[in-house]
Amino acid sequence: MGSADGPMTDAADGGARKSGEARDTEVSERRFRFLVAGYAVSSYGTFLNMVALNLFVYETTGRALAMGLFMAVRLASGFVAGLVVGGLLARFSAKSIMLWANVGQGAVMLVLILAPDGLLTAALMAVSVVIGACGTLFMVALRSSIPEMVGEDRRAWANSLSITGRSLAMVAGFASAGVVVSLVGYTAAFVVDMATFVACAVTVALLPIAGGKGAGGKSAGGRAAEGSGAGKDASAAKGGRLRRPVAFLALAAAPGMGLMVALRGVDAFGSSSHNAALPIYSTSLDASNPAVFVSAFWCVWALGNIGAQQVIQRYAQRTGRSVGALGFGYGTVVMSAAFIAAFAGFPLAVTAVIALIAGAADGLTEVAYTSHLQTLPATLRGHAFGLSATFENLGFGVGMILVAAALDRFSPLAVVGWSHGAAIVVAVVFLLRVAGVRRAERAGRAGLRKEEAVEGRPDRGDRDGAEVPGG
Repeated sequence: MGSADGPMTDAADGGARKSGEARDTEVSERRFRFLVAGYAVSSYGTFLNMVALNLFVYETTGRALAMGLFMAVRLASGFVAGLVVGGLLARFSAKSIMLWANVGQGAVMLVLILAPDGLLTAALMAVSVVIGACGTLFMVALRSSIPEMVGEDRRAWANSLSITGRSLAMVAGFASAGVVVSLVGYTAAFVVDMATFVACAVTVALLPIAGGKGAGGKSAGGRAAEGSGAGKDASAAKGGRLRRPVAFLALAAAPGMGLMVALRGVDAFGSSSHNAALPIYSTSLDASNPAVFVSAFWCVWALGNIGAQQVIQRYAQRTGRSVGALGFGYGTVVMSAAFIAAFAGFPLAVTAVIALIAGAADGLTEVAYTSHLQTLPATLRGHAFGLSATFENLGFGVGMILVAAALDRFSPLAVVGWSHGAAIVVAVVFLLRVAGVRRAERAGRAGLRKEEAVEGRPDRGDRDGAEVPGG
């Protein structure tokens, strides 16, 4: 009887443990959905103020140069924030960083609303600095902490869900910005913007969010946060005893990681070209109403992006796998080629299909890239995401300057072709690098299997002392 009771008890304990893990997973995913909802609301505010603030700067100053300076300060602030956010995540929780990033953005919008006319320029510069820095801080804290929030095996699903929320917010923000500004004015638009950041801050404050402080705690599934060499990296990072910056150590932690982040920066450079060229190309199509093509293009792009996220979510749920580094490389090639083709003068129906493909490929690259960086040890992940944000801001900022100058002399197709062509070249190099690493790994595994097969052969006489029968 005693021996019969043992297995039954073990089975009951095992069933209860699995049931508990399933409940933990369900709870963590439900909490993450609430967090994504708050993030989508604040993203709507971000895209709304992208339009409203730029228009307000131009109307206040009367100079296009002021708009460029506003954008440059915003990108520079994001650049600096990317350099320091890894250190902040090693000292503070991800929840506190996400919370104060939203509080800061809401507070600076309030300052702009209340600022007298004489201080408007200073208030606008403050908005540019805070929005740029806090946007980067929130994004890095969120993405680097996803494995702790939902578990390693659900990170592709979580990345896809957050990108879907952001894409929907982008469409809503861009589509409604002109209506909001024209109907209720700038002040009301800024109030709406401030309210979105407050809503996200409240969402973050109410949810238990893992991550940060070196991410040394438990993940959503109750497992200790693990990573190859995580303990070694943590001890090496303490006390500033590293000879190399921690962020660059993070890029050396996996084959091809540095090249992947570099490709992301070049991709941001390419993105600056189509963002700057779209209004010019749209004006050449319909000078009386150029905003129609731009709005339609981004709406179709977003539909492709959201559609890709749905496919990726189902793929991750069915297989438990992410799209991987190869998906990032191939997606970058397809996306860049699609953006080049969008300026080639095809009929509008064909251009709509191209925009759909560009959005789907962009969604694929976003999930693949984020999921791959999340495979780094927790102690290095925040630094890697911070350095990535720095590269992206640098690529986009430098691109906007060079592209603006080039568009005065060359056609949109030529400028976009050069910029995204550079991304395609780097992506091909990256794909060759990944393929080479995988071939080397397969060869190593094959050699190991061959060695194991040879071991114990009769003609070697090493079969645990067994005698080889003679002829």
